[in-house]
Amino acid sequence: MPDIPHMHRSSTYNQRSRSYLTDDLFEYNRKPQAMGSLTMDCDTIIAPSTVRMSTLQDIMFIGVVAAAQFCTQFGLGMTLAPLDVISQSFGVANVAEQSWMIAGYTSMIGTFILTVGRLGDIMGHRRALAFGYAWFGVWSGFGGFAVYPQKFVFFDICRALQGVGPAFTIPNSLTLFGRAYSPGIKKNIVFSIFSAVTPAGFVVGAAFGSFFAQNVWWPWAFWSFGIVLWVFAALTLLFVPQGLGEKPRDSPDFDWGGSVMSAVGLLLICIAWSNAPLYGWKTAHVYFLLVIGILCLIAFVWIETHTRCPILPIKTMNGTVAIVLTCMTFVWGAYGIWIFYSFRFLQKVRNSSPLSTAAQFSPMAICGVLAAALTGFLLTHTPVSFVMLMAITSFAVGLIVAATLPPSQPYWAQMFISVIIMPFGMDMSLSAASAILSDHMSQARREVTMSIVSSVVNISISVALGIAGTIELSLVHDLSTPDEMLKGFRYAFYSGVGLSMTGLICGALYFLLSMRKEGWKVLGK
Repeated sequence: MPDIPHMHRSSTYNQRSRSYLTDDLFEYNRKPQAMGSLTMDCDTIIAPSTVRMSTLQDIMFIGVVAAAQFCTQFGLGMTLAPLDVISQSFGVANVAEQSWMIAGYTSMIGTFILTVGRLGDIMGHRRALAFGYAWFGVWSGFGGFAVYPQKFVFFDICRALQGVGPAFTIPNSLTLFGRAYSPGIKKNIVFSIFSAVTPAGFVVGAAFGSFFAQNVWWPWAFWSFGIVLWVFAALTLLFVPQGLGEKPRDSPDFDWGGSVMSAVGLLLICIAWSNAPLYGWKTAHVYFLLVIGILCLIAFVWIETHTRCPILPIKTMNGTVAIVLTCMTFVWGAYGIWIFYSFRFLQKVRNSSPLSTAAQFSPMAICGVLAAALTGFLLTHTPVSFVMLMAITSFAVGLIVAATLPPSQPYWAQMFISVIIMPFGMDMSLSAASAILSDHMSQARREVTMSIVSSVVNISISVALGIAGTIELSLVHDLSTPDEMLKGFRYAFYSGVGLSMTGLICGALYFLLSMRKEGWKVLGK
């Protein structure tokens, strides 16, 4: 098995504690004075180790914590596949309004994930994970009830507030995994599971939402999902040991200024790009929101370079981190365009039902597992810059294949190729970016790397959908005819190809620079 990423390695302590659920089967060690050293210093390393659990508790712990990533993608697929059915309930036909069901969800995840990850250090990661599941479940339920007032704005608000749930669950689940297991094969397997469930969650969510939309009533998908999330909240309190995710006696400082500025800035930018296809950039409020959002982010950067405990450790970042995050921005924006418009193309042009469309994306689940295994191998045998280049190439090839889809063609000829390629780009890029960022941060701040990457990923998807929608509606003014609709989809896909190719140029530049500087060097060796 490959060595674990640097961000998940930790020092050990010695102290004896017990789980209230299985006192005789769970224990971990750490020094008694460790809690005394847990001061307001944000660089303090807090990491229990040598966790021992029964087989049942271990399985349940891994399942409950890994479900955070699975449910996040489930919530995306559950809405995207039956998008037309949901839109018809509210009398919405405009593609720009429809895309906000996806963009609103991802933008809130990206906006709050850094802030909420820091809250987990203060309130305790176990509580934060349970709260995230519960919040996610509440707003999933409200999303289903939005069908009664017939207010599309209310449904959009529910979708956006759903995204706050994953912003809680993802960073805190990663931290719990990082602190539960000592470095070794088992820890590698656990984090591989977390990565592998990403495409599986999307596929299962798409099938789940499509089934209820076609055979029952789409709100039942949201209500059922909400119940499942509440079950996970309860299971978190039962199977995540109290000591593992406990609230520290002396909570670290919280970066209020940076949190407010980042949240406001990112949210305004996402709203501006989502409104651009609807109102156009000539409308005052669109560019006004964009300008204010950019100013807030400038203020955020200034605050982060002067505050004692920043949520984003900008001072530790360099040109390598900047170019990697730039690559992630372009390729994951392209992915957002690919996933949204591939569903639109199959359902609108090829007249596939939601369930049939979900079935056509089912190979992603299997390829996700294969991609996780391949990524682990590549990271331990090739330079991380090479892994990133391969990931970006996978995104670019998948977009090009999708952009050239003809209206009538067997599924296996092109769409299948695109579907099986994209998971490799997803998994390799996430793992490579996390490894690169963690290598440029202090040990105490490495757990924030995945939150940074997740924030970039989700914000990029939201903004890219606004860019694609703007291009589509600017170049094609009447989408009511099949030919014009197909032309609009083509332009949207081409925008995704442009983003992925820009990312490929950045990735190639990074690979060449790293080869010139370090040669064929494997990370950690």
